[in-house]
Amino acid sequence: MRRVVWSKHAHNDFRGLIGYIAQDNPAAARNVASRIDRTIQTLTATPTGRKGRVSGTYEKVVRGMPYIVAYALGDDPKGHEMITILRIIHGARDWREESWPE
Repeated sequence: MRRVVWSKHAHNDFRGLIGYIAQDNPAAARNVASRIDRTIQTLTATPTGRKGRVSGTYEKVVRGMPYIVAYALGDDPKGHEMITILRIIHGARDWREESWPE
């Protein structure tokens, strides 16, 4: 299994969206967090996402949800495969090629 590393942007995206949902529905926020986590865990075994809109990245849709996990594949300093979670993005956001949503 590949090691998972989260970028600062991905952490901020995740905390922001879960916090926003939790304001109105804590149970729904837990469900979204769990679904995103499961999606990322499946990537550690089989990174099956599509080619990303930003060069060198990939995207995996969170099944049944409007969220996309943007990630990159690489090696850690010891040469072990790893996945870097770059962003967690709502699919309705304005997102052009070669850029991240604002």
